[in-house]
Amino acid sequence: MADQQFHVFTHEHHDSSQVAQLDNCSSSCETTHARFHGEAGCDPYQVAQQLYSRPVDWVTFYREILGVHGIIRQTYKQPEALAQFEASPQYAEIQHMLAKLRENSTTKDGSSTEPTRVITVRLPKSLHEALRTEAHEKHTSMNKLCISKLLQVIDRELVPAE
Repeated sequence: MADQQFHVFTHEHHDSSQVAQLDNCSSSCETTHARFHGEAGCDPYQVAQQLYSRPVDWVTFYREILGVHGIIRQTYKQPEALAQFEASPQYAEIQHMLAKLRENSTTKDGSSTEPTRVITVRLPKSLHEALRTEAHEKHTSMNKLCISKLLQVIDRELVPAE
């Protein structure tokens, strides 16, 4: 097999130590953040495993694997194909990798390599109280709980149309 590598290119505002080189990725995909060299046929699960095995923070892992320009969305461009992958055991394992990286985060909000953004969400008082109670029961902050919930796949049928 030829010299095959996966290079993660970060934005200018990211820490250069987060640039990872991953060996043995067989693909010819190219995205905004990632460039793959080698044979055709990119396996997002394999890329996720390789990135997870390196020192990487959860934000970088999310961006490169699950983000809008990440390997999963670049590989599964059709909504049906993406939904099928999101229902797979490999996707579930990627979610577990992300959760472990978030557990091991060394910063308060776990986002040392990417600027954070604030959103305001209007929700009923009863839902706010439920989130506060759940966060307390899980011994975590509401922010971490909400981020965890936002990272989960939601069945399209459960999201109301506007």
